[in-house]
Amino acid sequence: MSNQAAPHHRVTNGGAADHPARTRLQYENTGRSLGTDYFHIADQLTETERGYWRRTRDFVDDEVLPVINDYWENAELPWPLFKRMGELGIVGDGINGYGCPEMSPLAVGLINMELNRGDGSLATFLGVQAGLAMRSIAMLGSEEQKQRWLPGMAQVEILGAFALTEPTHGSDSVALETSARREGENWVINGRKKWIGNGTLADVVVLWARDDADGKVKGFLVEKDSRGYHATRIDGKGSLRAIWQAEITLTDLRVPESNRLPGANSFKDTGAVLAGTRNTVAWAALGHATAAYDTAAAYARQRTQFGKPLIGFQIVQQRLVRMLAEVCSMQLYCLQLARLHEQGALTDTIAALAKMNNTRRAREVIAEGRDLLGGNGILLDYHVIRHMVDIEALHTYEGTETIQTLIVGRDITDVGAFA
Repeated sequence: MSNQAAPHHRVTNGGAADHPARTRLQYENTGRSLGTDYFHIADQLTETERGYWRRTRDFVDDEVLPVINDYWENAELPWPLFKRMGELGIVGDGINGYGCPEMSPLAVGLINMELNRGDGSLATFLGVQAGLAMRSIAMLGSEEQKQRWLPGMAQVEILGAFALTEPTHGSDSVALETSARREGENWVINGRKKWIGNGTLADVVVLWARDDADGKVKGFLVEKDSRGYHATRIDGKGSLRAIWQAEITLTDLRVPESNRLPGANSFKDTGAVLAGTRNTVAWAALGHATAAYDTAAAYARQRTQFGKPLIGFQIVQQRLVRMLAEVCSMQLYCLQLARLHEQGALTDTIAALAKMNNTRRAREVIAEGRDLLGGNGILLDYHVIRHMVDIEALHTYEGTETIQTLIVGRDITDVGAFA
């Protein structure tokens, strides 16, 4: 659903982007772009949804793409871009009130799609901040907790994190071993967490632990600089390099009862938060695939081989059409996800199927795009290689393709093939 030209060259030392003039996105009166909206999906958008889409798209084209490669290559956090998302009013994941911008499920999806078209690290930051941390507080927190944290988080003045995954419990997150023991008006928490986005930076961490007394999973809000909370950045990543994940050790961490999420009393409550993020991961995969298709299509027009542009060769056209067909099918998945969400009919299994389908298709589209660019496809200047490695993280987090497949398989057969 975009019309991005290639390449966007890197910015060095904070200077102006040194790249060929790129095609500005052109909108018709309907708001439809001229790139990948082959089924005229934009015709179904409200003016408000179209506004979120345009604002996020312009942010990606004008502010993200000219600078993101250096941040990604150097594993640096793009703080100015994080802050700009708050200023643009696109942080909130559809939460009602508390300083969060009002947006429909479709607007939430479009924002996630466009940010991932720009960069997966930037979009993952939004997913952690809004989709996980803010959403947990909004769904499960007390009124006082919502008032205290959500307005500042929507402006990216307060950073959030979501600590569920453990070193020995990834897909099997329900088996988490981090323990919480009640002592008077405090909880004492011990355990370890891993792959926690913003875990070294967050002002507030939504932390999940199992109550020693009843064995139920409960949620807690851990504030910055709490004694007993130690986070170490995970280095050496080949994917999502412009966001930091942490490994966390919790040693007799004391959290007041007032910081327990009152609505989080079982893993079912945790799962309710995760179901919404699987929905946005499907949109995220669409954004990555769209970037690869757009870049490959633009490159094939510009690149001349054997006396004519690549676009004039039959096999190149065939490959582009197949890529477009996959992108369009992902769009239709996402559109229906948003409609079901609006109707209150989006289930965990539908979100799982969409996440599984779209990340798998995105991997295929991106690999095709990288191949169409030939040797240039491995250069960051052309962006596709960054999307190619970033999609690997999306394919894994929020539940691997295998686990999502088994979740849907259990739903359609009534037979569980895993514990």
